[in-house]
Amino acid sequence: MSDPLQGLREGLAAIQARAAEIAAAVTREADLPEARAEFFGRKKGAFNPIMSELGKLSREARPEAGQLINDSKLAVEALFEAAKARLEAEALDAAIEAGRLDVTLPGRRVARGAIHPIQRVMDELIDLFGQMGFDLAEGPEVETEAYNFDLLNMPADHPARDMQDTFYLSGGLLLRTQTSPMQIRAMEAQQPPIRIIAPGKVFRADSDPTHSPTFHQIEGLWIDEDVTIVHLKAVLTDFLHRLFGPDKKVRFRPSFFPFTEPSVEVDIWDESGAEGKWMEVLGAGMVHPQVLRNVGWDPNKVQGFAFGLGVDRLAMTRYGITHIAHLFTNDQRFLSQF
Repeated sequence: MSDPLQGLREGLAAIQARAAEIAAAVTREADLPEARAEFFGRKKGAFNPIMSELGKLSREARPEAGQLINDSKLAVEALFEAAKARLEAEALDAAIEAGRLDVTLPGRRVARGAIHPIQRVMDELIDLFGQMGFDLAEGPEVETEAYNFDLLNMPADHPARDMQDTFYLSGGLLLRTQTSPMQIRAMEAQQPPIRIIAPGKVFRADSDPTHSPTFHQIEGLWIDEDVTIVHLKAVLTDFLHRLFGPDKKVRFRPSFFPFTEPSVEVDIWDESGAEGKWMEVLGAGMVHPQVLRNVGWDPNKVQGFAFGLGVDRLAMTRYGITHIAHLFTNDQRFLSQF
């Protein structure tokens, strides 16, 4: 009895043999799509004429014929997948060979990074205040006007709220101009006693050569029932002596800040010049009674002091850096010194 599918079997076998030859001859992965299209192309693919002959077979023969065609297609597809794997392996071997290291060559030292001077001083200050009993607190760099100004007793017409000093965002938000908002956040979050420091970046629209629009501060706050300005002077003097040495001269000068009353500025004696001079290192003062009222506290029952210092200036003093731009240029020749 003759096999009605004999011609189909022979045709499929010829297609597979042809596919095997072509797949083996391909030398570039980029040529695979064109080679594959000879068999699976929509218009001129080798399987297209065979598929058109299916309709001429009897109903009984069609299922087996369809199975034979599908098996053949899978076999041809596998040939091209194998060719792709072969070409990828050859490309990898070539890349490995091209990049092979000559282990007889002298080694090269790997450049090691260094902690930035600002971060070094920041870490040291956090450690010093930690030894003095201050807890670490952190807050958002994007603040509301309420936290950055209003609740700190800074009136709406205060010069610091002008556009030239503050980076305002939409929706009543801004980039914080100081770490002082952490005073309010800390007092809202817990009851006295409070003793915290809040380090972080702050932002002001300064563009002159001696300032940076981004710099670093540490805000300190101590609130309790019996904290006085004597505690303020003792804590800050002790801190500066720990930082610069027990013989460092320290002085306190009257000043003004909207959120403290009375307010002081603190200087140290700088001996780096020929004659020496006083250099301001931080501002401080007793927390203004209105600030306490703004968080619902009675200034007749609790009081305390706050202080803020610029980390960048201390870093320049500590390492003898003469220009603030050196701290932000990411010059490896400069940073590698630390």
